[in-house]
Amino acid sequence: MDAVTLAELREPRAYPAVSVLMPTHRAVPDNRQDPIRLRNLLAEVRRRLHDDARVEPDAADHVLRGLESAAEEIDLRHASDGLVLLAAPGGERHAFTIDQHVDERVVVDSGFATRDLVADYTRTPRYWLLSLSDQRTRLWDGHREHLTERVGGGFPVEPESVDEEGSGRHSRRSGHGDGERHRRAMRDVVAALDRVLARDRRPLIVAGVTRHQAFFDEVAGPHIAVAGRVDGSFEGAAPSTLVAAVRPALAAYEDLREVAVLSELEAARSIQRYAGGLVEVERLVEEGRGDHLVVERGYYAPAVRTDGEIVPVDGMPGVLRGADVVDDVVDDVIETTLEYGGEVTFVSDGFLVDHGRIALVTRF
Repeated sequence: MDAVTLAELREPRAYPAVSVLMPTHRAVPDNRQDPIRLRNLLAEVRRRLHDDARVEPDAADHVLRGLESAAEEIDLRHASDGLVLLAAPGGERHAFTIDQHVDERVVVDSGFATRDLVADYTRTPRYWLLSLSDQRTRLWDGHREHLTERVGGGFPVEPESVDEEGSGRHSRRSGHGDGERHRRAMRDVVAALDRVLARDRRPLIVAGVTRHQAFFDEVAGPHIAVAGRVDGSFEGAAPSTLVAAVRPALAAYEDLREVAVLSELEAARSIQRYAGGLVEVERLVEEGRGDHLVVERGYYAPAVRTDGEIVPVDGMPGVLRGADVVDDVVDDVIETTLEYGGEVTFVSDGFLVDHGRIALVTRF
């Protein structure tokens, strides 16, 4: 999933838009129960749609078939921590596995239940890794400690074959005088990369030997910001090798980014466009004033809503059940910030100790 897809999923749908959310298990024997639980949830969807006077039978059947088709796309033997299935009239369907627990539920509404998707996407460190090579330039989708090669949309990119001295034999080996050939290939790389970044702008790490990185910089120009570099040849390298190689560059980028964020908060404070602490930040975000929200990555906060105000609580005591309880108001603040077009940045735990673990640069 990319940022554009996530934004599209949060738009209104025709009723009934159905969301099925289920916690899953990564290993046996616990994961053996997952297919049974999923069948039970789909049976619940069938009952609810058929009992809903607002839903025509044909629409109910189409949505159910969409959910069943989405479920078939997921191999529950190799699941993550949560499963999200979405379907709406018109044949739309989606299936996602996410690396965080979700509460088991079925939601029938005029839009999808995307809170768990937003939380997983925003809280998970993501980056792009561009691996330059004579033979094949590859783009990798970085997700925590995992790398998945992006295939399609122009990637991977291979330089055109060269006829060695008219012999009819074609080769992609590097040699003298092949600079223009590599520049042409690099223009294809940059064009494909531009399309990817337009949909999902993340930190970009570039890996390759000095010569290839120089070609990339020459063609890319200043409009593509490079968050870090890894020197060396990684042609044919396994994802685990690439993850290990890129880790120091990512750590250095995160350190610099956090220092820059702290400077931004102090500058905002000096011009009265700053808020710190959950209660004040939540109020301003609800008013649509959030421009840049900064949150510690591990900050979660249950709360009770009373008279339109949020009151954070420690833990979730049983006496609060039945009240207007918000399981995690931090995720609500994040989602609302995004709805109003604001930016969200996560920082290391403890970094915002002087700001109440959450801070906001306001629009006005």
